[in-house]
Amino acid sequence: MNLIARNSSRLRALPHRLSSLTFLRCALTTATPSFPCVDAHAARESKILASSFYHYSQTGISSDSGPEPPYARPNPLSYNTYHHQYPLELTYGSTLPSFDIAYETWGTLSPSHDNVILLHTGLSASSHAASTELNPTEGWWEKFIGPGRALDTNQFFVICTNVLGGCYGSTGPSSLDPEGQRYATRFPILSIFDMVRAQFRLLDHLGVQKLYASVGSSMGGMQSLAAGWLFPDRVGKIVSISGTARSSPGSIAMRYAQRSVLMADPNWNNGSYYDDLPPHTGMKLARPTIAGHAEIATITYRSGPEWDQRFGRKIRELKDGQSPSPSRSPTLCPDFLIETYLDHQGEQFCLKYDANSLLYISKAMDLFDLTLPALQEIAMTPATHAPPSLPTSSSRQSPVPPKSHPPPFHYAPHFPELAAGLQPLKSIPILVLGVQSDILFPVEQQRELVDALRMAGSTQVSYFELGGVWGHDTFL
Repeated sequence: MNLIARNSSRLRALPHRLSSLTFLRCALTTATPSFPCVDAHAARESKILASSFYHYSQTGISSDSGPEPPYARPNPLSYNTYHHQYPLELTYGSTLPSFDIAYETWGTLSPSHDNVILLHTGLSASSHAASTELNPTEGWWEKFIGPGRALDTNQFFVICTNVLGGCYGSTGPSSLDPEGQRYATRFPILSIFDMVRAQFRLLDHLGVQKLYASVGSSMGGMQSLAAGWLFPDRVGKIVSISGTARSSPGSIAMRYAQRSVLMADPNWNNGSYYDDLPPHTGMKLARPTIAGHAEIATITYRSGPEWDQRFGRKIRELKDGQSPSPSRSPTLCPDFLIETYLDHQGEQFCLKYDANSLLYISKAMDLFDLTLPALQEIAMTPATHAPPSLPTSSSRQSPVPPKSHPPPFHYAPHFPELAAGLQPLKSIPILVLGVQSDILFPVEQQRELVDALRMAGSTQVSYFELGGVWGHDTFL
């Protein structure tokens, strides 16, 4: 009887349960979720399909938000191009049969050609560091180049190039090989040293025997140090801003994650996408430029305090301009203002830069290491100096104390090897600038560079730390 009673109770409740399930099923089927952030990818793809990738990227969007200047794919008529018709031997065993270097200049070259400053860019910048008659658009270092400015064009002749491997006029993976085909991922692996060697071929062409200074920020700081290391007799001074002499495991890991996201985009197609859809979704998520950041890397280029000051936990405004009510339901697409900013930066960048260039140049950054064993491994020896040696045990224990910050209690195991590798730079005056809020090239790397230079015997090192909340982008 108990079993029958229980079953009768369940049968009486069944109509009610069925009606509830029916209502839930109807609710689920009628309330179709909307994902505008996903729809944006399809809309972008439609625009690309409506015209060629390169046409769209050249005529598309440019960002005017945040501290970054407007920046877009440059026009070949707005810069100079040097064609080097001879082979260039590369660090990792390959050879480029010839190459082009895009460059722009500011100021006047002195009759003796001794007032030249070579300005090195960050990872994905063009040569357009400041406005020119050919291109009046503001450049990425507009505030620092000109009469009476830090790079004073009343005194100096400033040269800035797009690096070898780039896509803004210089030879890179998107360039045509001698057979008339895109290099794509058949392009050889590059090093920072290769980029600098190509730049010095340009200097040879211009009749510049010795630079007044080699100046660089971010990846450009690496190039600036590499220029002095390769050509110590041709570089008068070095400035490294938010750079490093040795890519850290943390920055290598971040760049690897960004490359992985990009290479996972099915449109990447092992680098063969030039006649098809580019990997625009992977590019949006993966990587930054100097003037427009993709989503993942934007986080590393800024700092937590800046996010708090600029965005806090504010919720985005609705389309009609009214702030959302507290009872508004959260969505899986951007709700917070910081999310909309990251989404916007990714949209700005994803069609401005060649994906393969990003892969090759970011890998070159990972490979950069001025410790002596790393240099010996790639058969690098200074051009005009005797091969460096490791410091003696006494010099390891008592390096010259830095004047601008207290020495660390314990040096990293690689520190003496870094000091040995930096010995070719010991006779060159060097200015190092670090940023206290930088999490991509932490200020500890700048301090380590200064300490290692002083241990190597340099007595002409100046060091300053910049405050502010802008993280790595402070140098802009």
